[in-house]
Amino acid sequence: MKIAFATTDGVMVDEHFGRAGLFSVYEMTKDGYRFLELRRFAEGRDLDIENTKGMGQIHDSRVEGKVDRLSDCKIIYMTEIGGPSAARLARRGIMPIKAKEVVSIKESMKRLFETLNTAPPIWLKKAISNE
Repeated sequence: MKIAFATTDGVMVDEHFGRAGLFSVYEMTKDGYRFLELRRFAEGRDLDIENTKGMGQIHDSRVEGKVDRLSDCKIIYMTEIGGPSAARLARRGIMPIKAKEVVSIKESMKRLFETLNTAPPIWLKKAISNE
């Protein structure tokens, strides 16, 4: 199962889904997890999405493109996400998770892995079983 993290530096979960220009992608199995790649949408903030907010179909198309490029991930961590973007992810079977505070990606992966191996919630069991 692949997990993506909205990040500015590849180390911390510290960015809003829409404006994130960078996502760090990891793979998790029942035995552990590993870093796969950085997916770059922009240098710095994703201005294609930010600058089209309120422009209807143009903005929707840009957000949909980001969702398409992350569609192989089952979980995406971010600091914030708008309702329409969260709904887009959910329709694709992707669970958006808002970090309550800026946290390291490694710590997030460690917690998720522990949860997976102790008492995973129903949505996590379902995400894993669909792999």
